[in-house]
Amino acid sequence: MAKRIAFAIPGDLATWTGGYVYDRRIIAELRRLDWAVDVVPLGDGFPVPSKERVEAASRRLLADPADRPIVIDGLALGVLPKAAAALHSARPVVALVHHPLACETGLARSMAKRLRDSERSALAATHIVIATSDATAALLTDRFDVSRDRLRVVQPGTDRAPYSIGSGGRRLQLLSVGAIVPRKGFDVLVEALTKATDLSWQLTIVGDRSRDREAVEHLDALIARRRLEGRIQSTGKVSSECLATHYARADLFVLASHFEGYGMAYAEAIAHGLPIVGTTGGAIPHTVPSSASRLVPPGNVDALAKALREVMESDAARRALAAGARAAAAALPSWAQCGEEFARVLDELR
Repeated sequence: MAKRIAFAIPGDLATWTGGYVYDRRIIAELRRLDWAVDVVPLGDGFPVPSKERVEAASRRLLADPADRPIVIDGLALGVLPKAAAALHSARPVVALVHHPLACETGLARSMAKRLRDSERSALAATHIVIATSDATAALLTDRFDVSRDRLRVVQPGTDRAPYSIGSGGRRLQLLSVGAIVPRKGFDVLVEALTKATDLSWQLTIVGDRSRDREAVEHLDALIARRRLEGRIQSTGKVSSECLATHYARADLFVLASHFEGYGMAYAEAIAHGLPIVGTTGGAIPHTVPSSASRLVPPGNVDALAKALREVMESDAARRALAAGARAAAAALPSWAQCGEEFARVLDELR
């Protein structure tokens, strides 16, 4: 039997977010392992698509040849329960859940409930559910009724990287990486740094500024209101080479996420041997060891400010955390390893 699957993707597969990076890299690894992977585009608008988009995506899924398993990215699957149920009776369906849709920060309670109920129904109509961390897998069992016998965990890979050499200057260079959306907690980070203006630091935020206009406007207004325009730069998306330069010159990685299904930016910071100040949101404590970080509860400005100050004021603390990051970097799985694990899950369906 030929090793052939369909991989259904909402939006643009080239998008530079953790979920899309995961999809791209897994597809590339599967092809390296001689899997024929046919990408099924589901269109834009997810996870809050229009009725017309839902109907079009459902037609596209149901029209796909049923002689092969289909992997559906959870960003779309969670709002397509009827299509999932129809597919389930005809072919093996695999859900790929980066993080549950209802865990997005800033959702109205009614919207969160609607997404949770929809995703629970959609996940019930799958043969296997792949989560990107043990923490997310536990969440899917506890809140979404996914039985453990259907759950598999395939973590993201991390590319090996040269260790940061630091800024070498008197002003500490802080780096934060993530799309400008409420879940990343950039407003919390700015408020925490407001309490450390007596210290010498510069923050660079690298991440997509096009996904949530309100979040971008709120962040820019907050930076201006706190008079930190000279200390905080939000670059938007940059090239891989430019991002590598930012990592190389950073002294400290900081990110105040409210929730992460894995935390690929955190893992990338570990790969660069950077000390980390972050939060305990979602899977972050499973991704980031205590030897490399100071983690505080998400949304707690005072706790984050205290952790930042402790690390920023102490060269010894940063050196110790950097050593912890370098030790942890060796244990991070490669994309080749993750692709092989993903392939083993698919082999169960054959």
